[in-house]
Amino acid sequence: MNKIDALNSIAEQAKRGELVFPTNVAASIKLQQTLDDPDCSIDTATKLVLNEPFLAARMVAIANSAAYNRGNDVTNVKAAISRLGFRTLRAVVASLVVRQLAGTSKNKQLQAMTNKLWEHTAQVAALSRVIAKRITKLDPDTAMFAGIVHEVGNFYLLSRVDEYPSLIERDEPAPDSSADDLPSFLDTIIDRESSESQIGAAVIKSLMLPQQVVEAVEALWFGLRAMPPETLGDTLLLANELATTHSPMDIHSYAEVSEQYSSEIDFVVGDGTLNSILEESEEEVQTLAAALQL
Repeated sequence: MNKIDALNSIAEQAKRGELVFPTNVAASIKLQQTLDDPDCSIDTATKLVLNEPFLAARMVAIANSAAYNRGNDVTNVKAAISRLGFRTLRAVVASLVVRQLAGTSKNKQLQAMTNKLWEHTAQVAALSRVIAKRITKLDPDTAMFAGIVHEVGNFYLLSRVDEYPSLIERDEPAPDSSADDLPSFLDTIIDRESSESQIGAAVIKSLMLPQQVVEAVEALWFGLRAMPPETLGDTLLLANELATTHSPMDIHSYAEVSEQYSSEIDFVVGDGTLNSILEESEEEVQTLAAALQL
């Protein structure tokens, strides 16, 4: 089965609500639902987090990152939750869900793609937080959450690779293709984008994400970024463009030049510029992205 047929098959399953999640993802989703209970105490949350060693390590690392540290390191999960709050905790649990989606295959090519996709995701999440805090003046943790889940559809696709190996084969136009062949190649891209957005929409629905986050991710699929950015969708789009690690699932033909394009993006923000803000926030972005990648 070729890639397009595989995408269409998974998209059709998604339309019918037939999503296949690994068992560890189901457990993490249940954890997230428990944390959503307004009666969930910090002691209960601490016990739940301690049952997930990677989650516990990530919480402490994020609490000690430049984005949240105010001069003294925390050394335990309860202190980390106290510093970060439940909203950030839910975002970090979401990162665990996303990362678990495609983390069990023994296929080395898939492992490499998954690791690169997660590196990209962590960078977008960290950049989204900084852009929201310093530029669009939106809630930084909501922006970080949107960054964490913006590739969830592609993580789900990677989780199905063992069933559909063609998903990690990159389609390229034939070396001897002429300009006349370009329209059919573009049609293939459009069909693939449609399938991926349908799959992503189904996965997002199953995770019961906040509506504003859903709209931001949909803007990434279909929207055009305003300059300067204003909305959560604009924030996510800009962070995605500025990330130095690109998604290995990026199907656009201009992916190889997007890094050069991103380096040229700049605009005035108050008394500074986007580039000056990013330079000032470089440590914050790097330490938060690194903490998310644990």
